Parts: sequence; C-alpha cells; structure tokens
Amino acid sequence: MEAPHSPAAETAAASSVRLSVDSPERMQDLGRSLAKLLRPGDLVMLTGELGAGKTTLTRGLGEGLGVRGAVTSPTFVIARVHPSLTGGPALVHVDAYRLGGGLDEMEDLDLDVSLPESVVVVEWGDGKVEDLSEDRLHVIIDRVVGDTDDDRRMVTLAGHGVRWADADLSAASA
Repeated sequence: MEAPHSPAAETAAASSVRLSVDSPERMQDLGRSLAKLLRPGDLVMLTGELGAGKTTLTRGLGEGLGVRGAVTSPTFVIARVHPSLTGGPALVHVDAYRLGGGLDEMEDLDLDVSLPESVVVVEWGDGKVEDLSEDRLHVIIDRVVGDTDDDRRMVTLAGHGVRWADADLSAASA
C-alpha cells in the first residue's frame, strides 16, 4: 500500500507495468523473471501490506540471481547479504519496517557502499531510501485485505530514472 505522502509516489515513473499474480508460487516466479532484468547497482523498493508477498518476491529474486543462503525476512536483523554463487551481483535484502527515520538511519547500514556492486532490495523503503539512487525499481504489491484466503495480488513495477527509461518491465511477467 502506497504511503499517503511518499517521494516515490511523487516521482513520475519512466516505465511501469501492472501484473496480476494469483499465488505465492507465481510471486516467486515473478521474482525469478525480474532477476533477469537486474544488474549490479540496482535499487529495488518493495511496498505492500504485511503478508502481501514482498519476501516471497525477494526469495524468487535470490533464486534468479543465484545467491547463497535462504532468503527470509530480515525483520530482526534489518539487513542480510546473500553473496552470488554464479559470479553475479550479491543480493542485499533490507527490511526497513522498524527504522523510523529516513536516509539518516539507513546510512548506518552502509547501503550506499553496497549498492554499486550489489542488487539492493528494500522492503518498507518508502520515504527512506529514495535518495540512495535516482534510478530505482519500485514494486508495489496490493492484496485483498480482510478475512479472505484470496491469494491474488496486483503488482505494479515502476521504473524511475534513466536506468529504467527503456526497460521492458513486461518481460518480468514471462
């Protein structure tokens, strides 16, 4: 769910696509497909309600990037680094949920140091990490809320900046 006043929401996306995802397995598949578009230096912001599928998507990203270690929610450790097993970029997985401040608190994690050679994925990053890079991919996951077992999600992939201007984000749905 988009924050009411988010810098990411104010910046026009260079490219965007909206996808329907009908199961956790398909969310993980989306992550694997999306990983094919990522390269060192990419910042990916994930936005969505609790249980929307942010970590499931990141698990797929990790599989697609060929990184070491089980990708699980870094809620209590704040950040985890998953080195590549294939010579590609490491995956830095951050959960900013418990971080109240903006970039000041994020600076303690040295994400700006990790960013050039890694793919940095930040859950709950709205209003906190936009200043790390003008180029970023914002993934917004909307789910049905309330007492339901409906696994459907609407996922918006919104590329911001020159890096994503010509990106074919629809290729991630393949």
